[in-house]
Formats: sequence, structure tokens, C-alpha cells
Amino acid sequence: MEVLHPNVRNKCEGPGRPANPGVFLDGRAGKGDTCSGEPSIDFPVSVVLPAGGTGERTGLHTPKQFCSLLGRPLISYTIQAFERVSWIQHIVVVVAKESMGLMADIIQRFQHHKVLVVSGGSTRHRSICNGVLALDEEGTAPDRPRVVIIHDAVRPFVEEGFLREIAVAAKDHGAAGAIRPLVSTVIATTSEGFLDHSLERAKYRASEMPQGFTHHVIRQAYQRCTEADFEFGTECLHLALQYCGTNAKLIEGPPTLWKVTYKKDLAAAESVLKESLSESACMITGGRTAAAALAEAFQKAAGALHMGLDPIPDVTAENSRYLLKESNFIQVSINGHCLSEVEALIKALEEANPAALHPLVIIWMRVLTEDEASDSSTAAPTSALLDMASTAKLHQILLYGIQFLQSKDSERWQRSVTRAAEITRTLIRERSPALVGQLLQA
Repeated sequence: MEVLHPNVRNKCEGPGRPANPGVFLDGRAGKGDTCSGEPSIDFPVSVVLPAGGTGERTGLHTPKQFCSLLGRPLISYTIQAFERVSWIQHIVVVVAKESMGLMADIIQRFQHHKVLVVSGGSTRHRSICNGVLALDEEGTAPDRPRVVIIHDAVRPFVEEGFLREIAVAAKDHGAAGAIRPLVSTVIATTSEGFLDHSLERAKYRASEMPQGFTHHVIRQAYQRCTEADFEFGTECLHLALQYCGTNAKLIEGPPTLWKVTYKKDLAAAESVLKESLSESACMITGGRTAAAALAEAFQKAAGALHMGLDPIPDVTAENSRYLLKESNFIQVSINGHCLSEVEALIKALEEANPAALHPLVIIWMRVLTEDEASDSSTAAPTSALLDMASTAKLHQILLYGIQFLQSKDSERWQRSVTRAAEITRTLIRERSPALVGQLLQA
């Protein structure tokens, strides 16, 4: 749903300070589970995600925050990382004016919720200012945030535990920020291009995101800062110190805070996402004894490949929760073609998950006995599988097939199971469109 806010005014107005018309878009909550084991934050927290960059350093025509990873824009993953945190109330995404429509489409397509989209300014500080002040606008936030977290839209791997540390430190000290050890030695050069001096690396840290502030501090810092700060500054913690006298608490962050900056970083981010998506699967046995025995052997083989496997008889009743929380499904067929079981699973996924956040995977595992393998009447229904896969692909579901023999020779049988597990792990990780609808032999 899209609700326009024509009364949104820009409190950063002045020379070169753009207006910030916003749209509030609401959707279904993300499927992921929030972190558990720690008490929830008991004060209101909101997030500002500056996403107005042009991505010049990537060398691509598309700004990096809108580049697609596994069929989904990078910024969508970052938004989801914050949506999964139950104690975050609102997420303000600040984009270039010409990207407002694109951002609205992303939010609607991937059913993001509690997101306010605001147009940015010509510089980073102008954009963040627009995002912070949008939280003041009547009607956009029923409860003004006690803490505002600022985070780059192109850092998608931030975790709840670290956000909690930043939020608490910001409430206690007025400001808090992530830091990381310097990777390279920093040097100063002369105007002629020669070495002037180097810094002692152990004494310095790289300033990273996220950063947190009490709402009062960050709002006041932007109201007091100069045009030179808006034009040339990049460090929010410095504004809080210079204009509010608030010295930030610095917290060393995890390695996962890295930022997608260059083209190679997009490939690295996709690799991380693929690994994350391939960590688990559920195997549907249909309640058959032979399929359950296969699942037990397959579970061991998958575990050796660092993939968790949950064998279940079906996806009905309490097992229907897998349709929402799992991304990978293995449908076992012991006798006959049984593509009807795959068809039923596809239908269940479409009904339960109409806006998949990334492509889901179904692997049809067709197990034949040695007698069935020699019987022409049990030939693989390759054309039917391909047709079904083509239709499923339209709904963000990638369907693959694996066929292997249930040999009476235990060693041969184990090799087949291991091989099938390896193929399964690869298909799930790579999610290759080129292999959709293919029946592979294990």
C-alpha cells in the first residue's frame, strides 16, 4: 500500500538543501526469525539508510544499491536485515529523487514493511539530514525514536547482536559508532607526490557503520552544522562531537560490516548470500518407509557437506511452517513418476509465499530400483519436468531433478547417496537458471 505525505517539509531547507517528499509503504513482515536469547530493546529505535549514491566506483551504470543479487536488489537485503529486528520501529530509506519510483517498486515487490522512502540531497550529509528530519514529521512515526541508527544501504550483513550494542551505547552516551582495525598503513604525501610521513597503524581505527545517536543529538547536530559540513563532510560522529559536545562510544565491529564498494564486492556479496541460503533444506518423504531410510542416509551425507537437513513426511499441519522459513525443498519419489507430489509442493509454496524474497529451490529426487531402471515403462518424464519447471520459474521457484539407483550393493548405494548430496548442495548453492528442468544422474 502506498500513502503519500504532501505535508512533509524539509527542515534542512536553505541554499542547496533539497526538499524531502516521502512515501510510506507498508507490506508483510519479513520471513526471517529475529535473534533470540537477549531481552528486547525497551526504547523506540528507528533507522536511516542513505542510498542516494551513484556507484561510480563500481564502474557500472546501475547504482550498486540497486544491483541484483540472486534476482533481488542489494538494498532489499539490507532492509530485510533491519526488518528482522523486532525492536526497530521504522526504516527511512533515502534515495535520489529520480529513484523514488524504483524504490517504491522494490518495497512493493518484496513486501517490505515499516519503510519510509525519502528523497535525498546532493551530498551524503544532506541525504542523512533529510532522513533524520523525516522522523519528526507528523504522521510518519507515532512514537518519536529515542535512538536513530544510521547505516549504509550497501552493508547488507549487519547482525542484530551488534545493532543492540550500538543502540544501547547510543542511548547511554548520546552517540556510538562501529570501528574496525586498519588493514593498510595510512601515509601522508607531499604536494610533489613524495612520502611525507606515515601513521602508526595500531593507534588508529577505520570508522564504519552502523552508527547510533539519540534523536536529539543527531537532529541538533544537523541543525547547527555549516554549509561546508553539508557539502564536504562525511562523518556523522564528528558532527555530534563538534556541534553537540557528544563524544561517541566506539565499539569494534565484526568483519561482516564490510561495504559493497567495487564491482568485485558485488560478487563477494552474492557468494556470501549463496552460502547462507545453502545451509539447510527439508526433505519431504511422503511418510514412506523407504523414503525415510533414504532421508536418514542423505542427512549424514549432507551434514558432511555442512548442510543441515530436516526430513518431514509432508508440509501440512505443523510442518507447514517450513513453507515460510525454508528456502530449499527435496521431494523424494520412490515409486513411479510422482510428479504430482512436486506439483502439489509448488502450489503450496505459491499460496504460502506469494512474494519470495529470493528464488526458492525444489529438487525432485527420483529413486529407482535396479529392476525399474531396466523397465522402459518407468522412463523419466523429462518433458513434463521441463514444462513444470518453466511454469514454476515464473513464481520465483527453481525446479531441478536428480535420479539415481537404489542398488542392493551397499557400497554402491552409499556412493549414489553421497553423489546425490553433492549435486543437491551445488544446485542449492548456485541456483543456476541454466539447469532448471533438467534431470541429473547421480
